[in-house]
Amino acid sequence: MFAACHRVLAPGGLLAVITNAACHPGHAGDITASARAAGLVYTQHIIAVHAAISGSRLRLPAEAPAPPPGSRPAGPHRPVHSDVLLFRLPGGPRPHQAAAAPHPVAMEDGDLRLSVWATAQRDARAQRAGRYLPAATAHPGKMLPAIAATAIARYTQPGDLVADPMCGIGTTLIEAVHLGRDALGVEYEPRWAALAAAGIAHARRQGATGTAQVVCGDARQLAAIAPAPARGKVALIVTSPPYGPSVHGHVRAGAQGVRKFNNRYSRDPVNLAHHGLDALLDGITKILAGCAALLRPGGIVVITARPWRHRGELVDLPSAVIAAGRAAGLTPAERCVALLAGLDGDRLVARPSFFQLDNTRKARARGEPWHLIVHEDLLVLQHRPKCWSSSEHKGPQREPGHPSLAPPHRRAAAHQADGTRAA
Repeated sequence: MFAACHRVLAPGGLLAVITNAACHPGHAGDITASARAAGLVYTQHIIAVHAAISGSRLRLPAEAPAPPPGSRPAGPHRPVHSDVLLFRLPGGPRPHQAAAAPHPVAMEDGDLRLSVWATAQRDARAQRAGRYLPAATAHPGKMLPAIAATAIARYTQPGDLVADPMCGIGTTLIEAVHLGRDALGVEYEPRWAALAAAGIAHARRQGATGTAQVVCGDARQLAAIAPAPARGKVALIVTSPPYGPSVHGHVRAGAQGVRKFNNRYSRDPVNLAHHGLDALLDGITKILAGCAALLRPGGIVVITARPWRHRGELVDLPSAVIAAGRAAGLTPAERCVALLAGLDGDRLVARPSFFQLDNTRKARARGEPWHLIVHEDLLVLQHRPKCWSSSEHKGPQREPGHPSLAPPHRRAAAHQADGTRAA
């Protein structure tokens, strides 16, 4: 099909492919690989949302049909979005695109969980104010706290064990202890590991009831360095891969122009953030294999990821991460979306960085069909051991009395309220 499209497209022409990655998490990756093999350039990943904005909420239309049999994802979310994958035939003039109109997006509709999460009603600074230490702003690739908190609230119960093998400043751990869960984090860089531990102690002083431990080490050896009591006990892993040179950090304008700072994870060449794509994916596969060893049967991994651009073309990191999860023995269950824009009335309020806005405006001026990215892909994988019976393959919903999805947890060694390690 893509070869046929290649033959009929004019140079510079566009191909839009609409798919439903919420129900078929790996499908988008198959499409991008096939299109690129046919000589098309992957240009943009757009989310089309099938829910209405009502004030600061998302609501399903009253006539919204139920998903057809066999199309529901294994997870608990109602699919309310489609993925629009945009490809371009190289050469020729590039079509000028008008500014994109705001797209409606999705949130909660009563007790119904939707596949689009409204996680940016407050900007990142407001979400962290007072809850995180001021020094935490120096990390170049922080997860939005509302993303971690939403995943923890939806996939776990109080007392469960949550982990993050690339925990950075400890966003997942801090949100977990505030929600009454216990947490385990691994971080390669001593600077960020110490800051994560300090952030946990800060959360405990604020009244957080969970406990947490941070291990400083290489997550590619996760099974070897994680505390033995955590093996087979983790209910949920929430993490995000490093984006390496694609992170922008902070900017400061002065007489000499705009200067970047806080835009490096570290200067250690062994750090996974400084590796090329192939080595990065190999490392992620090893980390996810370690995650499989820590997860209890039916346990969940939520990975936040987004494509980045290399010489103008999108690198489909989310689909590559799904493939890495499969290689590590995990099963793709859902592909959701976390908004990086707020909902206000009937529109989206974008919260871009200086560089995101600048790059998009320059691309538009060149006639490139770029859109401002206001979402993260949420890749949901599940640990389904071969001995797990078919009756247990119902996704992460918790069933009272269910032997494999009941909340057995054993606390790993933890940071106490003063930041010291528990015996």
